[in-house]
Amino acid sequence: MDLRSEILREHSKKQTMRIVRYVGDDKKRFAVLMKLFLGDEYRISQRAAWMVNYCAGDHPELIQPYLGKVIANLKKPGLHAAVKRNTVRLLQYIAIPSRLMGPAAEACFGLFSSKSEPVAVKCFSMTVLFNICKKEPGLKNELKLMIEEQLPYSSAGFRARAGRTLAALEKL
Repeated sequence: MDLRSEILREHSKKQTMRIVRYVGDDKKRFAVLMKLFLGDEYRISQRAAWMVNYCAGDHPELIQPYLGKVIANLKKPGLHAAVKRNTVRLLQYIAIPSRLMGPAAEACFGLFSSKSEPVAVKCFSMTVLFNICKKEPGLKNELKLMIEEQLPYSSAGFRARAGRTLAALEKL
């Protein structure tokens, strides 16, 4: 299967899942998908983000060698919201190695504090930051302040996640 052609052929959940099944737990196929995801083709990166998210969810070991590049990619200028959303969504569910916690926290604090980021990106970033706070409690107060700062201007979804996160931060 030519992944690039298939990604361009159709943008649907059905096509996404077809490609995810094709990649499966195959490291070589996942490497091809990651090259497309991290590449400079806007439409390809955007669509591949969804597939990478599902593949990493099914086989978290596949994403581990790429975590540094994936986290660094979050700082790429002009990155499509779908790429950011799917990246921070997958970071919520995987163990971030200690050597990458600093860069991950920096990227997520940047996304979380941005006024232009969509709510989903902010919410997923909040969860990633909370997970980092479990291992780096020194960041707890900074995260708490940032959440409280945004609460008055936020959506219902943000407020719900923020409430759960603030309660959990108190228990750390």
